[in-house]
Amino acid sequence: MNNELSQLAIQSFVAPFYFIAMCIALFTFIGALLYYRFLSKWLHEKLATLVWFIGAVFILFTSSEKFDEIKVFVKDWTVTGMIIGMIISAVALGVVVALLPSKKKGRVRKTKVKSSSTKVQRPHSSTQNRSDQEILSSSLDSLSGAEFERLLALYFRDKGYEVKEVGIGGKDGGVDLVIIDQRGEKTAVQAKCYANHNTVGVQTVRELVGAKRNHDCILSLLVTTSDLTEPAKKEAEQFKVDYWHGALVEQKLKSWEKWQPTNKKKKAQAVKDTVQNEVQRSQAQVSATKEAICTCGSPMVTRKGREGKPFLGCSTFPKCRQTRSV
Repeated sequence: MNNELSQLAIQSFVAPFYFIAMCIALFTFIGALLYYRFLSKWLHEKLATLVWFIGAVFILFTSSEKFDEIKVFVKDWTVTGMIIGMIISAVALGVVVALLPSKKKGRVRKTKVKSSSTKVQRPHSSTQNRSDQEILSSSLDSLSGAEFERLLALYFRDKGYEVKEVGIGGKDGGVDLVIIDQRGEKTAVQAKCYANHNTVGVQTVRELVGAKRNHDCILSLLVTTSDLTEPAKKEAEQFKVDYWHGALVEQKLKSWEKWQPTNKKKKAQAVKDTVQNEVQRSQAQVSATKEAICTCGSPMVTRKGREGKPFLGCSTFPKCRQTRSV
């Protein structure tokens, strides 16, 4: 009698609800796989959650309407069969979780790349605490990574964006700045202050694509003082990552007009070159004065050779072809 009652309870109550739960779980697994593998670039995470909720409610309502049909379908199910089904479901869940991207793993991977990328980033340990005004008057090749991020933050704020500096201390998780326009649209910004020969690789683009979801951003922007490798450019185009290379960065900053770099090294070199030219000119004039008479008795004049170097030649040329070095 007890066995018959338990079997009846399983057929009329436990098994149908187990079947409904399995349908919702299967819908969740398939939806998660589709989203994280194919749709995450175009569909926002909150919108995907809303779609899942609507789908789960639809399954519940449909199941309630067809509850009698479900009871007929599961009338032969036993406790042993449902336990086996639960085990299979748990294994399937483990496989799905393993396939899905892990935010924690992504952060660890980014930290490792960050530590290796500092080897090629410009070292400027003596200029870490410079003021905003000093940064605005400094050239890009004299900025540290943190100062370059600060310069971009000043630029975007002046352009009307709300700026959140999330990369302070190097723990950026793939994002240095989050900029928000007047419509509330968020863009994740990664800044790379590299020398011209140190191009940005494809791994940086992939990390930015993954990390933008951690900051609830729809768009992504990679800004570098150098350029991207060809594989990185293809990756950026595939995942809709906008990027600014060195020449474009300088163009945008110059048109901003608040960034006015002064290069002291170039000015000092220009002064040095001017002084050196004056000294050489004076030496040439002194030499010309001392040796202004040719062996034929005619005055000698300063001329230039094919390579542009000055020399003294007889004024009666081509009658006299005597020359002297200056």
